[in-house]
Formats: sequence, structure tokens, C-alpha cells
Amino acid sequence: MTDPRSTPLRDRHEAAGAAFTDFGGWLMPVRYASDLAEHRAVREAAGLFDISHMAEFLVTGAHAGAFLDYALAARHSTMRLGKAKYSLVLAEDGGIVDDVIVYRLADDWFIVIANAGNHDAVAEALADARASFTPPAPAVGADGSFGFVAGVHVTVEDASDDSALLALQGPAAIAVLEALPGLELAEPARRQGDAPTPWSFDDLGYYSVRAADFAGQAVLILRTGYTGEDGVELLVRASAAGELWDALLQAGEPFGLLPAGLAARDTLRLEAGMPLYGHELSRDVRPAQAGLGRVVAADKDAFIGKGATEPAPDARVLVALVSEGKRAGRAGYRVLDAEGGVVGEITSGALSPTLGHPIALAYVDGDRSLIGTDLFIDVRGTRIPATVTEPPFYRRKK
Repeated sequence: MTDPRSTPLRDRHEAAGAAFTDFGGWLMPVRYASDLAEHRAVREAAGLFDISHMAEFLVTGAHAGAFLDYALAARHSTMRLGKAKYSLVLAEDGGIVDDVIVYRLADDWFIVIANAGNHDAVAEALADARASFTPPAPAVGADGSFGFVAGVHVTVEDASDDSALLALQGPAAIAVLEALPGLELAEPARRQGDAPTPWSFDDLGYYSVRAADFAGQAVLILRTGYTGEDGVELLVRASAAGELWDALLQAGEPFGLLPAGLAARDTLRLEAGMPLYGHELSRDVRPAQAGLGRVVAADKDAFIGKGATEPAPDARVLVALVSEGKRAGRAGYRVLDAEGGVVGEITSGALSPTLGHPIALAYVDGDRSLIGTDLFIDVRGTRIPATVTEPPFYRRKK
């Protein structure tokens, strides 16, 4: 067994007193002082996460968009420049290899960010897709010119080892970013012939990406996150991560910013109803089971997994459960009906720090998945009443 890898910020985490855990083959800070304090900081002010364990793949070339249409479940060739889209890597049988976010930086330049534990699986899936990809046929215009480049023009590059990713999340996140000394915004990406357009953070919409410069280092500002709060993720070279981390903590101190670990990240994403690979998502789960059928662009001509995305009629489906009291269901706990029959299993559960009552995600039989259905969670031999509810459990104030 190999030792877990470390991010470029390990020394800083140790100096801050972080406790560590092995997560996806990486030694990651699980908490610094208090799970609850870090969770509340993100909900009420801002939190800073080191998520440099995530995997980054650059997809470039004249056929990059068409390739991603083929390799992934969503449609990416029609994405506007500077936008992001949630997508899925599927196996041929429709099982979920990973969930990813795709960012479009230019007509022929995309970034795919995948989960750390699925780095190898996604790298293999993209390589296999590259080998079997057939580019669109060259289109001849009225003037006799070709609208597409003949041949296969797409390159997939693994940039994970050279990259670091920081997540700045919370209602004060953008204010912290605006207060960061040395951060200069680059001109937005535009198509050839478009006039330059100045922009500010007010123009950085949700699920978008913009380029910037920090202390002479290129930074990509990604208006995405995994907490249910406003915020950004900052993609930089690994060598620049330490300086950026320190500067963000200093700039955020007046706003109540705290460094936050994986424990808070997990309860935050659960409150927001966001799935976690290995819990809600796996090779044995098809998109519609997990409530992700909308992600699949089923009308595409061809893509890996097409025709196998619908689950079997008797497959269990993902639901959100709420209960009262303080005893929360945990991953692996059974979900029961009124007669005590097993009708499902918890995939993630916790006592919600924000809401003050237990919440959980679970796969249950289809006929038990309607909103308002009363069920029970077997919590170490005690049947705890639970009700199927509409996700997410928490919605941030706009």
C-alpha cells in the first residue's frame, strides 16, 4: 500500500494544527479546530478549503467540443465562452464513472475537473474516448471553404500534478476576493471580431470562469463550489498555491474567514443536497436513479453510455430524508417501511449544523420515493421516523 499524497499546502495545514485523513489517496485536512465553527463560517461569513487533490484535464483542439459531447453525458460543444457545466463520465452500460465540471475558456480550450479518487478512471475513460472518437465530417460552405478541420484534432492533457485548487466559499467570499491585494482581472474571453469588454466581479455569474493574475501568476477564477453557498474556486499552478492561500487568509480575516476541512465540506454539501461519489454515485448507479437524468443530453447522436442511461424498472432511486431529534442516520444504515421491511439504505447522513435536525440521502424502492412518504431509519436498532422531502435541505439567501 502506498502512502497518501500531499497537496502543496501540507506544511501550512500542519502549522495551523489541522487533523488529517486519507481521502481518495490524498492526505487532506479534515478539520483545524472545530467542524461546527468551520461549517458556520461558510454559512455566515467565508471558509477557505484546500481542494488541490482534485484532478484537472485540459481538452484542446478544433474538435474539443465535439469530443466532449462524445466522451461525456452533457452537451459541451454549444457552451458559451467563459461558462461552466456539470457533467458525467459514463461507462458503456450507463454506470457513473465520475461526476465532473467542464469549463470553456476558448472555442478550442476546455478544462475538466474530476474527483481525486477517480483520477485514474477518468484519465482512462478520456483516453479510450479519444481513441474511438470520430470527428464531425468537414462541412463545405457556399464559398467552397471547410467549416471543420479534417482529421482528429483534439488533445487531452493531464494537468493534475501541476495544479492547485482553492475553494473560497460563503456569503462574504466575493468581498474577500475583491479585497485580495495583487489580484488583477483579465479581459474576458471573446470570439474573434468581438470588441473588448471590461468586467468586474459583478459580471462573474454562477457557473462561469474568468482569467486573472495574482502576483504575476495566472489564476482561473471559477464561480462554482460544493457547499451550497456563493463563492469561487481558484485554479493556480502548484508553485503559487502557498502565496495565494496566505494572502486569502489575511484578506479574509476582517470578514471572519476560517480555513475549513473535509468534515465541514461534507456537512455543507449534504445540506445542499449535492451527491458525493462513492456514496450517492458509483459505477452501479445510472444518472436517472440519482436524479441526474437532466444532465444527460439524450438527443445527441452518439456518446459513451447512450442507450443505457435509464435504470432498470425495479432500481432504487435517490431521495432526501428529514427526521426529528438528534440521532442521525449514517451511510449504510437501513431504511424501513412501517412493517419493518427493508426498503432502502442511507448513503449520507448527519445532524445538520445549520438546521438543527437530522438529514440524510438514501436510495429507496421507487414506490417509497414520493415526497411526503413516511419511512423509518434503523439507527443501531432504534427505528427513527423519517419523511421523504424535496431536496436540497438548505437554500442560501439570495
